[in-house]
Amino acid sequence: MPQQLSVGIVGASGFTGAELLRLLASHPTMRVEVVTGETQAGQQVADLYPNLAAPYGDLAYVPYERAPLGDLDLVFAGLPHRASQRVVAGLIDTVDHVIDLSADFRLKDPAVYEKWYDTPHEVPQLIEQFAYGLPELFGEELATKSHVAVPGCYPTTASLALAPLMRAGLIERDGIIVDAASGVSGAGRAPKPNTTFCAVDEDFTAYGLLDHRHTPEIEQNLGGAQVLFTPHLAPMNRGILATCYAKPTGQTSTGALLDTLTRAYDGQPFVVVNERTPSTKAALGSNTAHITARYDERTQTVVVIAALDNLVKGASGQAIQCANIVTGQDQALGLPLVGMAP
Repeated sequence: MPQQLSVGIVGASGFTGAELLRLLASHPTMRVEVVTGETQAGQQVADLYPNLAAPYGDLAYVPYERAPLGDLDLVFAGLPHRASQRVVAGLIDTVDHVIDLSADFRLKDPAVYEKWYDTPHEVPQLIEQFAYGLPELFGEELATKSHVAVPGCYPTTASLALAPLMRAGLIERDGIIVDAASGVSGAGRAPKPNTTFCAVDEDFTAYGLLDHRHTPEIEQNLGGAQVLFTPHLAPMNRGILATCYAKPTGQTSTGALLDTLTRAYDGQPFVVVNERTPSTKAALGSNTAHITARYDERTQTVVVIAALDNLVKGASGQAIQCANIVTGQDQALGLPLVGMAP
């Protein structure tokens, strides 16, 4: 068995931090030693998340300034954009591996980041040190870098659905539409007027119309294609379902689309391709994405549907998958393949 790795989580009081803790509790080689959380400093992890009491009964959040992160092998950063830049700039030369879950190092062009995030990138010189953390599509880049920028849940879902077809030349680069719905955990743990129970229950709404910040990330993953992306908030805790539409470049069929997707993900443990309609419940609690495709001859439209758990494959599980790779371990180590049912 590989040697034990000491791990820290910066921003561990949010949902992605809690999910990292849940998954790492079963990891055979990664041991969580430090967790930071500015608003929860001094509080025990188990008081905030009772489900984590068994493995982390004595672990408490500490302020970032007092956290001994430089002594660790690997640090997961679960902070919002901008805040992550400052933290990562102070970690990258002292920690062997930084796995960043923010948007700060995903976009390769700092000018694109500034346009969509309405602020200049503070440390653009560090971007090239990060691999884009979607192993099924960018595994070669992951093998060459020590640090990882883990993609967002929406870009992961849409990119897994569309990238193989784009790379095979089966769909046009313009006019792609991605309609996706996410569970409320994607909005984070902090209370917001539009994510309270009364606001979300029995409601379904679109948001981020025409200008959602994940749009350029999806376009980057599709080689600069043009994408109209509309996210929706669904009244569920977890999950993402993305329905993607594109025009074919020539003659195609449902069978050809499914064959291309199947070949693209052959040997990849965390992607299931078949004719079944994907559902968020099938992916619940797992690091597995479920994908299908259809070709509608009547409208000459390619339809690709993908589902995953936004907190696992869409965030923390994928972060651990990437951490496994950059530390020379099997990508599936410590990660659940199977969703929870009922």
